[in-house]
Amino acid sequence: MTQLNPPVLEIRDLHKSYGALEVLKGVSITAKKGDVVSLIGSSGSGKSTLLRCANLLEDSQQGDILFEGEPVTWRGAGPHRHPADRAQVIRIRTNLSMVFQQFNLWSHMSILQNVMEAPVTVLGEDRGVVETRARALLDKVGIGDKCDAYPAQLSGGQQQRAAIARALAMEPRALLFDEPTSALDPELQQEVVRVIKVLAEEGRTMMLVTHDMRLAADVSDHVVFLHQGLIEEEGPPEQLFGAPKSERLQQFLSATTAA
Repeated sequence: MTQLNPPVLEIRDLHKSYGALEVLKGVSITAKKGDVVSLIGSSGSGKSTLLRCANLLEDSQQGDILFEGEPVTWRGAGPHRHPADRAQVIRIRTNLSMVFQQFNLWSHMSILQNVMEAPVTVLGEDRGVVETRARALLDKVGIGDKCDAYPAQLSGGQQQRAAIARALAMEPRALLFDEPTSALDPELQQEVVRVIKVLAEEGRTMMLVTHDMRLAADVSDHVVFLHQGLIEEEGPPEQLFGAPKSERLQQFLSATTAA
């Protein structure tokens, strides 16, 4: 790794347990600028936990997390380990915008207000500047006409696109997607998939947890197959989907295709 252009996000030998249940057993993943890294695997394999640890929403017990070459500083060890620098946590989270499975929009705010809230209150940006950017982002994701609507008035696909616009409004270094289409009906999934494909074509750095193998194949530079808290196989999508080496991955893809 050169200091001139370190990876946007680097995870080294990450371990995470919930009591006696070890969910991540030493996972290492790197996302360089412009990379789209997809995490696939069965439910319970550790995909979403890894994403939440990367964004410091969950505390890991062992291993390193580096953001643009800067290591997260820790206090304590094992189950007592926590980030030592609150300002660092806020800075990293601000630059790693996360899009959740269940949208997590604020129900009492209009869609425009949802997109504007964090840049104004967290970053202290000028409200007029933020509003112009927010309207442009809502146009970009195809719901510019919904600025004054509230989340309950939108379909699931529209709410998820609003959540993506909200993440983009922070102008993050990378986007983290946690199963962005799994709560949606098939026709609404495609609305969100189109937006993610556009972001990938723009060269945005993304880490994507998904059950949609077609999406992972289409947008990824690198695919990681997690099984029981470990990386079972990883590589370019054409290799993992076209010629999987691991028997577990072959079984997983066969089951996914059958479904």
